[in-house]
Amino acid sequence: MSRARQPPLVTGISPNEGISWTKVTIRGENLGTGPTDLIGLTICGHNCLLTAEWMSASKIVCRVGQAKNDKGDIIVTTKSGGKGTSTVSFKLLKPEKIGILDQSAVWVDEMNYYDMRTDRNKGIPPLSLRPANPLGIEIDKGKFPQKDLEALFPGMSADFTSENFSAAWYLIENHSTTSFDQLKTAVVNLKKQANKKNEGSLAYVKGGLSTFFEAQDALSAIHQKLEADGTEKVEGSMTQKLENVLNRASNTADTLFQEVLGRKDKADSTRNALNVLQRFKFLFNLPLNIERNIQKGDYDVVINDYEKAKSLFGKTEVQVFKKYYAEVETRIEALRELLLDKLLETPSTLHDQKRYIRYLSDLHAPGDPAWQCIGAQHQWILQLMHNCKENYVKEQKGNSLLHSPMLDLDSDVRPSPIGHLSQTASLKRGSSFQSGRDDAWRYKAPQQVIFIEKLTKLVVSQLPNFWKLWISYVNGSLFSETAEKSGQMERSKKNARQRQNDFKKMIQEVMNSLVKLIRGALLPFSLREGESRQYGGWEMKSELSGQWLTHVIQTVRLSSESLTALEIPNDMLQIIQDLILDLRVRCVIVTLQHTAEDIKRLAEKEDWVVDNEGLTSLPSQFEQCIIRSLQSLKTVLDCKPGEASVFQQQKTQEDVCQLSIGIMQVFIDCLEQLGTKPDGDIDTAHLSVDVSSPDLFGSIHEDSSLSSEQRLLIALSNCRYLERHTFLNIAEHFEKHGFQGVEKITQVSMESLKELDQRLFEMYIEFKADPIVGSLEPGIYAGYFDWKDCLVPAGVRNYLKEALVNIIAVHAEVFTISRDLVPRVMSRVVEAVSEELSRLMQCVSFFSKNGALQARLEICALRDTVAIYLTPESNSSFKQALEALPQLSSGTDKKLLEELLNKFKSSMHLQLTCFQASSPSMMKT
Repeated sequence: MSRARQPPLVTGISPNEGISWTKVTIRGENLGTGPTDLIGLTICGHNCLLTAEWMSASKIVCRVGQAKNDKGDIIVTTKSGGKGTSTVSFKLLKPEKIGILDQSAVWVDEMNYYDMRTDRNKGIPPLSLRPANPLGIEIDKGKFPQKDLEALFPGMSADFTSENFSAAWYLIENHSTTSFDQLKTAVVNLKKQANKKNEGSLAYVKGGLSTFFEAQDALSAIHQKLEADGTEKVEGSMTQKLENVLNRASNTADTLFQEVLGRKDKADSTRNALNVLQRFKFLFNLPLNIERNIQKGDYDVVINDYEKAKSLFGKTEVQVFKKYYAEVETRIEALRELLLDKLLETPSTLHDQKRYIRYLSDLHAPGDPAWQCIGAQHQWILQLMHNCKENYVKEQKGNSLLHSPMLDLDSDVRPSPIGHLSQTASLKRGSSFQSGRDDAWRYKAPQQVIFIEKLTKLVVSQLPNFWKLWISYVNGSLFSETAEKSGQMERSKKNARQRQNDFKKMIQEVMNSLVKLIRGALLPFSLREGESRQYGGWEMKSELSGQWLTHVIQTVRLSSESLTALEIPNDMLQIIQDLILDLRVRCVIVTLQHTAEDIKRLAEKEDWVVDNEGLTSLPSQFEQCIIRSLQSLKTVLDCKPGEASVFQQQKTQEDVCQLSIGIMQVFIDCLEQLGTKPDGDIDTAHLSVDVSSPDLFGSIHEDSSLSSEQRLLIALSNCRYLERHTFLNIAEHFEKHGFQGVEKITQVSMESLKELDQRLFEMYIEFKADPIVGSLEPGIYAGYFDWKDCLVPAGVRNYLKEALVNIIAVHAEVFTISRDLVPRVMSRVVEAVSEELSRLMQCVSFFSKNGALQARLEICALRDTVAIYLTPESNSSFKQALEALPQLSSGTDKKLLEELLNKFKSSMHLQLTCFQASSPSMMKT
């Protein structure tokens, strides 16, 4: 069987005891699927279905009826589950009867009071004059349990006005400890009260005996005369006589009792007036009581008294009552004005606002106080926001030259990223190069950042109460939290539906003000011309750094999350998402711009200390600078729920791509500047900043001895590493962080880097190859040497050895900086030398036999020596040079050539060692 068809089970009732008509809450399981499913509810055997109100499948609210049983179960019957059971019970208490003059919170109707013993109301004095203590002695309530007395006197009552009055019960309950002498006194008091009643009646009869006898005698005489005469004359005379007698009797009675009757009428009037005062003292004292309770703040008491007076005297025709009720209305009107002023007073808590709205509703205040309160809160929030901006703008202008305010982190109850920011990130461009004594400024926040912290905190603290006030206005809980006063709730819901668009405009106005105030502080260029004065006014000496913009973005994000948690519709909060996107884009742009400036200053930090791979720290510093910049943007680039990508707009993609290319180009320019600047422009003063560096003094020494060619080699080595490693790593980081157009960034940067590399390489080759090439021709023809007339070759001449030594010097210089550059440089130098040698050979018009052998010896010696660095171009040059020589015709010449070559290689074995292939890497070009 499914859960919905199981029988109801009552597991709790609150309260679990009470008198008839007590409101109780029943809790349990399977108490029905809806109001129509509930078909039966009994408590202590009494049907309570009429007052039952189904709340949920586990809760029912009802009132206990006048059950016969003192204690019983709570049985719920539903259509779906049938008759249920109960694990708890309810105890029905008998109500304590209220005495005539006892204080009670219940209004007792005193207009019609009947004696229950005689079922009539004759001869009963007014309630205010009936004795509360008929025995006239002190009452001493006993401690006998009510249940025992009810069992001892079944069907009886201790109320002396009840029809079933029991004297014994009355004495046990009120005089159980009274002494016998006091009871005797009580008997005497009862007798005196009885005698007073009897004496009053007897005196009344005695006082009227004479009049009675006179009237009796007159009637008897009239009767006798009528019987004796029986004539009209007698009738006429007797009638006249009778009238005279009656007139005389009346006049005599009036004369005798005029004073007495006057006193009696006056006494009755006084008694009646006192009775009225006593009976209606509530109304007569109400104006004064209202003033006192208002001064004490007991508005609930005032409202209850007013409702009571309105129900009793609101439609009275008695002039006295009208007069006093008008005084009550005057004071209630003043109370309405007081409560309305308190309601519209700011600041105030949501609890107080709801309380004052309920008071005004109970007092039937004109208009719609709840909507007035919402409007006042709306204007107050806007005023707070603008006042906040004005205060910080004035403080910025007044104190900008004096101090930079500290950001108070301890006073902010919301999580703030500023604490983490101040410890882990640099807050100023180039701060990584600042000395330790400048760290204090890291904890000082710009005025705009403090303003945005304060502004968002203000909105997040005020808007929830404003939103909850509207929700309470919509669902009617402003007037009742127990689903009572349904009429007011329905009117409230109707008014809320009519004003829904107005409230939406209020929320949008608050959101617009928040966003525009933040834009005025950080993005003034995004405001329209007419809005700058209202929302701007800040002194923008310099734009905030990327780190502070990141902090602001985090602050606005936290505020957006807090507002989203209120279940405010997303369309109202979309403007905040647009602001966050603009701030994120601006943060990326600013961070990249500042990164470019930091990289431009890297040239000043070059220490020219080369590692084993021929690299300085510059490429690593460049890569780390880029990585730090991208890591600082991680939280900005990551999309929170509801946020769009920073790169969704084409313009943003293009701007970021150009800035990224610009960063790479700045570093390439930095390398070119370092590699090509004259010797006198080398700046080593900055090296004295970091005295903790272990390579400091070595760096100064090395730097002071570096030549232009060495700096070119170091720059070439750095370029080679950038091309093969750094730029590729940076491209991976760009892709990892979602940058668009990474291929374009890499391609353009690589092309620019290769162009720089080629320029630097050509400059170095020009520096090194030109002197060697230029020395060949003078060396060949030194001493008036002539190819036409020369001796038999004895060996390689000195000019070639000198050229080889110069080539060896180039090799040594390159090898010292970076052995990876050796093949590239040496191949190019060999190409230049071979090309020049080929040109010189081709320019000779005639070679003698000895001249041809000498030329072939030197060409072959040079070719064989630099064989590992030969390229197709250099091979072609050597080939052309040999082809320009006459061929060797005899074996003797060939043998001599071979011997001289071996002799040359043997004699210069040590010098030529550098030209031997020691590892495969040496052959790479």
